[in-house]
Amino acid sequence: MSIGEMLAATVPMARTLNLEFLETGPERAVVALPDQGAFHNHVGGPHAGAMFTLGESASGAIVLAAFGDQLARAVPLAVRAEIAYKKLAMGPVTATATLGRPAGEVVAALDAGERPEFPVAIEIRRADGAVTGEMTVVWTLRPNG
Repeated sequence: MSIGEMLAATVPMARTLNLEFLETGPERAVVALPDQGAFHNHVGGPHAGAMFTLGESASGAIVLAAFGDQLARAVPLAVRAEIAYKKLAMGPVTATATLGRPAGEVVAALDAGERPEFPVAIEIRRADGAVTGEMTVVWTLRPNG
């Protein structure tokens, strides 16, 4: 099962919004939100909450891709998030997530007994390429036990 299939199967909001996991690697994750009237806002574009979920889901996909081999000893958890809505989003939108700290550095902190935190930066774009939102989600790997 791919990371996208796993997230769609286990995260009800990802499934509800019909998110499409286009790319899920340790360097970059790309997730699309199709244009769906049921999730529009008062101006006819994707609701802010749907865009937040899209960005958070892209961040979760890259975290699983980068740290999936650590799941036996640590649980990835979102610590905090910030989003800025830059332009009107209309139609389908796509979120691209990138890891903001080298994965090896995060794992080394975990090896040292720390609970490392690391940012994931997300850009949300509409089909014409315009950036409609920028988001940062800070994650941690919480050691088990």
